Amino acid sequence: MSEIVDVEKAKTVLNNGMEEAKAIIDNPEKVEEVLKQVGDKLATVPVLGNLFTELPDMISLVQSYITKEYTDVSLKVILAAVGSFIYLINRKDLIPDRIPIIGMLDDIAVVGLALEMVKPELKAYREMKAAKAAAAAKKPVAAETPAAPAVTTPAEKTEA
Repeated sequence: MSEIVDVEKAKTVLNNGMEEAKAIIDNPEKVEEVLKQVGDKLATVPVLGNLFTELPDMISLVQSYITKEYTDVSLKVILAAVGSFIYLINRKDLIPDRIPIIGMLDDIAVVGLALEMVKPELKAYREMKAAKAAAAAKKPVAAETPAAPAVTTPAEKTEA
């Protein structure tokens, strides 16, 4: 792949994407639009190994970050993820996507670089989600118990 895609160019592209991500990261609507476009693009991408299988969790991590559900992640990681997403939806690829198989190599290179940056924190995010789901599964649902009718003793009846 390094003969077809220049890894240094891919790094530069990712860094540029991270700069673009910095400009929108504080605007949840813009980030959500990028995430939607990535989801739409993923629906058209042929299965190429397991690299793109990580993207749904990366998208979820970014969504949880911008909604403040999960903020125990470095901004650099979020910017790397969003930067790679911006590149995925960008029309100016290093190799045009319309070229079968080869057209996806630049996308794979950029996403692969971002994934290497995101992987440790993505693992922690998955563990948090699993722990949250396990805690929710163990938490008993409090059933409303109807109040027992008041019982009056014969002595109470005579006093009344």
